[in-house]
Amino acid sequence: QVQLVEAGGGLVQVGDSLRLSCVTSGRTFGRVAMGWFRQAPGKEREFVAAISWTGISTKYADSVKGRFTISRDNAKNTVYLQMNSLKPEDTADYYCAAARTSQTTTSRYEYDYWGQGTQVTVSS
Repeated sequence: QVQLVEAGGGLVQVGDSLRLSCVTSGRTFGRVAMGWFRQAPGKEREFVAAISWTGISTKYADSVKGRFTISRDNAKNTVYLQMNSLKPEDTADYYCAAARTSQTTTSRYEYDYWGQGTQVTVSS
C-alpha cells in the first residue's frame, strides 16, 4: 500500500511563511520525481513545483517562482515545500504526488500517487 501524507498547512497572514512536508511509505521513492500541486475552490488542480529524484533538477510555476522552494530527503522519504511571502492567491489545498519517472514533470497526468492534501489559507 502506497501512502503519501502531507502536513504543515494552516492559516497564516500575508507575507508569512509555511513549510509543507510529505512523507511517503509503502515503497522507496528514491528514484522517482516528486511534485506539489494545489487546488483552490472552484478551480482545477494546478502544478506548483517538482523535483527530480536526485534533487538536482527543480521546476516551479511562474506564480511561485522566487517564493517557494521544493526539496527532498530521500533517506527520510520526505519532500518539502518551503513557502515564503505568502499571498491570498496562494490559498488552496496542497497535494504532494509521486511521478512515474525520475525526471521533473509539470503534468498532473504523469503522477501516479497522491496524498490527501493539506489546506493553506492566507488571510489579508
